[in-house]
Amino acid sequence: MGKILSFGELLLRICPDMEGNWLRQNSLPFYIGGAELNVTTALALWGLPSAYLTALPENMLSEQIIQYLQEKKIDTSAVVFQGNRIGTYYLPKGKDLKNAGVIYDRNYSSFAELQPKTIDWNAVFSGVSWFHFSAICPAINQTIAAICEEALKAASEKNIFISLDLNYRAKLWKYGKQPIEIMPKLAQYCDLVMGNIWAANQMLGTELDNHLLQTETKESYIIHATKTSEAIIKAYPKCKYVANTFRFGEIGIEYYTTVFTGGKLEVSEEYQAEKIVDKVGSGDCFMAGLIYGLYKKLPVKEALEFATAAAFGKLFIESDATNMTVEAIKRTIKNGQ
Repeated sequence: MGKILSFGELLLRICPDMEGNWLRQNSLPFYIGGAELNVTTALALWGLPSAYLTALPENMLSEQIIQYLQEKKIDTSAVVFQGNRIGTYYLPKGKDLKNAGVIYDRNYSSFAELQPKTIDWNAVFSGVSWFHFSAICPAINQTIAAICEEALKAASEKNIFISLDLNYRAKLWKYGKQPIEIMPKLAQYCDLVMGNIWAANQMLGTELDNHLLQTETKESYIIHATKTSEAIIKAYPKCKYVANTFRFGEIGIEYYTTVFTGGKLEVSEEYQAEKIVDKVGSGDCFMAGLIYGLYKKLPVKEALEFATAAAFGKLFIESDATNMTVEAIKRTIKNGQ
């Protein structure tokens, strides 16, 4: 098996507190991340050959970031150096990226200004067996959406396994296109689609069964996960796996997941906690866990449990990416907490 390459924008997350104490303390916590980088960081930590493609300005900050990633054993040889700025966003600690309070500052970033036909995909995909991206990329602008399609075509020609995370960020889709106008064209190339039943509805046009959803029970959500998964596989024949996550609660959490493949739905153990630390990156960690399990050719149920435990554990880590080792995740599975 070759490298796992993730493509997306590297971001700096800046975390002002809700009370405004950062003004008095003259201090703002920040984290380095971005959905696809969070996946890459986890996979590298877990010992898989991981590579990352983004665009950064050619300056001291970028040099330090590249060195930091390389120390984590991430292959950065494909990174494009151009433009003038690194994308940022502002989100208070503990809040979800879907929170209305998130503030993006990504316009005119080095990544947002990438142009089609400037990346040598033949060179980029040398030695790569898995390509991962998320719906955050085509949400940035029409040009990045076109580059995603360019990458997917090139990866498909090389029979590279492709995974897609249906991250929905309403505040990013501002260039005159709705996700449903863009995402189906990209999803047709994918072997693995991960998200949830609501994101699939927004992005791929799968139906929401309001009668099922009104019951708000785990049983009804699992039934819906099956229906959504079957619809995706029917619409996109290349797709072999569809994964769904279910995370409920604000202060505390109720968390479980599913994966559908070969006509069968697997359901994970359910995890609960009264209080969590940081919601950012939990879905990315689940995606990474699923990639890890499938890459290592674990049984599907075992891969799902690994991914679920990894994602739940990330909820208690104050950063964008996980720092849990494979051994720690396996202990979480064994203990069921």
